Amino acid sequence: MIESVRDIMIKDLLTISENETALKAAQLMTEKGVSCLIVLADDQPIGIVTERDFIKKICLKELKLSSVRIGNMMSKIRTSASPDTPIDVAVQRMVNNRIRRLPIIENGKVVGIITVTDLAKHLRTILLLNNTLSSRLSQSNVENY
Repeated sequence: MIESVRDIMIKDLLTISENETALKAAQLMTEKGVSCLIVLADDQPIGIVTERDFIKKICLKELKLSSVRIGNMMSKIRTSASPDTPIDVAVQRMVNNRIRRLPIIENGKVVGIITVTDLAKHLRTILLLNNTLSSRLSQSNVENY
């Protein structure tokens, strides 16, 4: 059974306008305990702001948070997936584009995101299931002798 990103994506994600300030983004990310925000322009996803963007584009340049617009510090969305995209295809897109977060877009709207953490949890589940199945098969073989 091929699983799709719909099965592992985070559906409750936060967005911010490209016209907001980095200060507003930092406050929102801190308040909600998230590491990224999807950037919107006219309700369309155009970018993502991550903790790494703050470090590379603001902290290292010693810029004032209230003077930097989100549109000037965001990373543009380089690739995305639909909810029906198989997980292995999504992983390949993330590897090819060297990204840690993949927006899930449907009909021009962001409906979710998957992160490397989500993929690690998914892999852990697969490994646990495989180990459980292997253990049961081994136990069954022992009982049949």
